[in-house]
Amino acid sequence: MIRIQITDGSGRVEVAAEVDFIQVREPGLSVRALADCVRGLVQQGGPRVLVNDRADVAIACGAAGVHLRDHSLSPEVIRPIAPKGFLITVACHSAEAVHRAAAEGADYVVLAPVFAPLSKPLDRPPLGLEALRSIAADAKIPVIALGGITEENTPFCVAAGAAGVAGITLFR
Repeated sequence: MIRIQITDGSGRVEVAAEVDFIQVREPGLSVRALADCVRGLVQQGGPRVLVNDRADVAIACGAAGVHLRDHSLSPEVIRPIAPKGFLITVACHSAEAVHRAAAEGADYVVLAPVFAPLSKPLDRPPLGLEALRSIAADAKIPVIALGGITEENTPFCVAAGAAGVAGITLFR
């Protein structure tokens, strides 16, 4: 099971021990501060680093990949300039978005919200486990569950077909 820790935007990045990836989501940082943060995490040699929406920073700092937000650049734009093995994850909120991300060359999709988010206000209705099950079964690439993920509901997400889970509060 894949476990992705997403940073909370506070500028303080503390990596949990049990994660495969750390997704650096720090919109308040300048590009220079973001690059310093990413470079430091990469040099620590812990979990693989994904950078939220900044493929340029991810590539320049030697990160494992980039996470593209909804309505961001297409993976097709990034793939030709990315190094071999560079991972591209895409935020998706529907089956249609998952199909599009796969067709455009994403490696993983992060489907949200499965449950009501714990770290921010609810801005769209939760999809629920049945939608996760249906979308994951039909997806051509691995689906990561996000939104309201806890240690208690993680096994249900995996049983529904998620390749893993992502979260902010899950790893605090």
